[in-house]
Amino acid sequence: VRRRLPWLLLAIVLLGSALKDGDLVPETPMRNKRNPLNVYFVKVAWAWTFWLLLPFIAVTTYQFAESKFLYGPTKSILTVLRRLSALLVGTAVWYVCTGLFMYIENLTGTCSTSGKLSEPRRLYATKQECHQNNGIWNGFDISGHCFLLSYCALMIVEEVAVLEGLSIDQNSKLRVVINGLFVSLCFLAMIWVFMFLCTAVYFHDFSQKLLGVLIGLSAWYGTYRFWYLKPFSPGLPLPSIPLSSKKYSYSR
Repeated sequence: VRRRLPWLLLAIVLLGSALKDGDLVPETPMRNKRNPLNVYFVKVAWAWTFWLLLPFIAVTTYQFAESKFLYGPTKSILTVLRRLSALLVGTAVWYVCTGLFMYIENLTGTCSTSGKLSEPRRLYATKQECHQNNGIWNGFDISGHCFLLSYCALMIVEEVAVLEGLSIDQNSKLRVVINGLFVSLCFLAMIWVFMFLCTAVYFHDFSQKLLGVLIGLSAWYGTYRFWYLKPFSPGLPLPSIPLSSKKYSYSR
């Protein structure tokens, strides 16, 4: 899944856009932006991803270090904090990219209102001002959904890879906790991919969706496939497995 998901996301954008442009998509509740999955999950996608990954990374990293006798308790805690900094990196990526998307949309947009012809035409600086006056803002709207959903899904599948090298007692309560978090994260990743599909077939122009997913893929590649391989970084989820092993073959 980790190796093929980036290609799957690109394929979804291409095929979904073709279906949308060909008007071959059936009417479903997912066309409505107010559907429950969009309102309660996608609108706060990073929060869901952050708060489920936080305990998972903390518990699995500490357990991995302890089970392999890599470090003492103090060093293990520092390793956990180092790995948790990946969530701070993700938060920075989310904040900067969404802010950039809004800036580009405001910079390239104009407002269309239904005012009377006798009224003086007013210029609006931002999309928010336009909407406050019941206008329609027409700008280049890079798909924030395609960016964030692709980035969150890829981040989840990277982080759960730690289970490949984790050994826990079958009867341990910790195993129940980790398995519960793992199932929750997998379920969340499936929601992100499904909503990514809905975005591809119902919303945005092709160029807006393609640019959004390319930025998401670039953020993932720049961190997990490049920066996190370096010494001064949050590091990868499997710190003690050599990069030449099959489990790290995707990073070669």
